[in-house]
Amino acid sequence: MAKAQINPERTRWLEVLGVSMPLCLSYIPIGLACGILLHAAGLNFIMILLVSVLVFSGGAQFILGSLLASNAPLGTIFISLFFLELRYALLGSSLSKYIKDKSARFILIFSASMNDENYAVNYMKFATDKKWDPDDALLVEYYSLAAWSISNMVGGLIGGAISIDLEVVDFALTALFLYMIVMQVQNHLTLVIGILAAVLGVYFQALTKGTLGIIIATLIASFVGFLIENTVRHHSKHPNSNWFLTKMFRPKITKTTIEDKQAQQKEVKEVEKLETKIEDVVEHHDEKHEEKKHDDINILMRARHGTTIK
Repeated sequence: MAKAQINPERTRWLEVLGVSMPLCLSYIPIGLACGILLHAAGLNFIMILLVSVLVFSGGAQFILGSLLASNAPLGTIFISLFFLELRYALLGSSLSKYIKDKSARFILIFSASMNDENYAVNYMKFATDKKWDPDDALLVEYYSLAAWSISNMVGGLIGGAISIDLEVVDFALTALFLYMIVMQVQNHLTLVIGILAAVLGVYFQALTKGTLGIIIATLIASFVGFLIENTVRHHSKHPNSNWFLTKMFRPKITKTTIEDKQAQQKEVKEVEKLETKIEDVVEHHDEKHEEKKHDDINILMRARHGTTIK
């Protein structure tokens, strides 16, 4: 009997779907609430679908729905969403090293379908799974986009039939972002910058009385973090041993990244090279010592017998 052939491509997309499934399931309640809010703001089924696909950001869509419901000016909506989504420039830059070999078309599609949650999944997989490639990452974005859009559309369809307490949704979003922050804290520097960003966020939001304060706090905290890391790496003799860059305690599955393994392998190779050099020096020294000993014996024998021992 012939054996059944396994399609490796199908197996791979199923594996990626398994990785994406917790994220997709978490989108259902929030996506339904977002669809209900957008419906309450006056958007029809088609508009909700377009907003879900083109914006694809829970925070931006909730703010959009709230601003539309309060009849905010179009300019205010545009500026608020622009500065809120500006964070993706920072998120995308951290993934650029993993997709730099792909085409411009791929990068454009990848950027358009990236959001906070699938970024967190892909960043963690890139950092911990050497088999994870850009095509897998794009699949994660497609799965999450499909789950989010469908949830939004269903929420829009039933928006006129039920109501939802938006305070519960705010709590869910806050919990989701707190989880993402905790998963990104791998060394003392990220912890310090996270605390600094929180303090600055409260201060500037109270000062500006709007979400612009959060954007300002994010930019300042990011710049401070970059400045500290750059200074440590350029001026410290042992940057990886510096307190800011040393690893914090992490669960075993996320403790060692691919970069960590590569650094460890590099250190092992350097130690092996040093040991080889030491062995060569010792062996050369022993050979010199034997030659000198042989010469000394020759001289002694000539002195006694007046002949040369070969």
